[in-house]
Amino acid sequence: MHARLPNSAGSLLIAAISGRALAAAARRAGYRPLVADFFCDTDTVALAERAMTLPGDLQRGIDGERIIETLRQLVGDDQPVAAVLGSGFERTTETVDEVARHFPLAGNCGAAIRRIKDPQLLAADCAELGIPHPEFRWERPPDPENWVTKTAGGAGGAHIRRAAGENPAAGRYFQRFVAGRSISALFIGDGQAARVVGFSRQWASPAPAAPYRYGGAVRLRRFDRNQAAIIRGWLSGLVRRAGLVGLCSADLIRAPDGYKLIEINPRPGATLDIFDDAGAPLIEAHLCAATGKAYRLPRFADSMASMVTYAAAPIAQFPSIAWPEWTADHQSPGTRLIAGDPVCTVFARGPSADLTRRLIKGQASRLQQQWEGDRT
Repeated sequence: MHARLPNSAGSLLIAAISGRALAAAARRAGYRPLVADFFCDTDTVALAERAMTLPGDLQRGIDGERIIETLRQLVGDDQPVAAVLGSGFERTTETVDEVARHFPLAGNCGAAIRRIKDPQLLAADCAELGIPHPEFRWERPPDPENWVTKTAGGAGGAHIRRAAGENPAAGRYFQRFVAGRSISALFIGDGQAARVVGFSRQWASPAPAAPYRYGGAVRLRRFDRNQAAIIRGWLSGLVRRAGLVGLCSADLIRAPDGYKLIEINPRPGATLDIFDDAGAPLIEAHLCAATGKAYRLPRFADSMASMVTYAAAPIAQFPSIAWPEWTADHQSPGTRLIAGDPVCTVFARGPSADLTRRLIKGQASRLQQQWEGDRT
């Protein structure tokens, strides 16, 4: 089924590992979000018209056998404008197809996701289109110290490891390591071409078992126009190959010899918060692109950053906190957390990317003292 835009905004069905950012974007665009995610954070519930727990868990993923029943219960008698899928569906594309059979899907179908998230097909497409892309292989390389291992369809960075000579595991592949600065391009596809919303610089929040775990991102005020045009050309080529529609993002590395495209995330991603704007809502752009309608993109005069904070140690009962307005994805009081669980997301604005990143790290450090204590 294909989504159709109404004359006035109605309800929007959202399913993702974490649906808060999509729910907030839906509210900014005037929609009533119906949200199914793993966490049902307090602010997600506050944003949502209705919210339910998505079947599954972080370890095993989304339960495709129970998701339709859950979404039907969530929707009730509502007729949602569209279903928007966020993180968690890249490795279960058959579930995407099943959702599309029951609800008007706005975004990429299972076939598009399968193509763009297949590391072998992506490497082949990049080679044919002349897009610089790290070498890929399924089998163990002879020089593992120069490679990383990844899970096909993985997201968020927690699945990435430095290769250590291990034998290849099912669903895992090797990609040559590229040193440099991590850059992300948020873009919108219409099946034929890509429009870039903006670029951000990303950083990791390393953990012992997850050295490349996602940490945060800062929106860049300026980006070289010539390089932006080249990257837009790369993305348009991949949009045509895979038939990508709606909000997507591209992970790149700025290496000493130029930019290299690492992978494509075929869904609204982690930088939605820092690029969305009430004057030109990105959810509206996502829906319009999926249905071939015209849309506007936001413009920016400053920088904005978002950062995920994680529990450094187990917390038997999370304390009650007066959350500042520059936070989201709040843990509920009394929740038991293990080391590495996300606690909240922090935001900051500033006149430049460097200053904004310093501001957000200071804010996060002061906030963490409320549940970790002063470790200085």
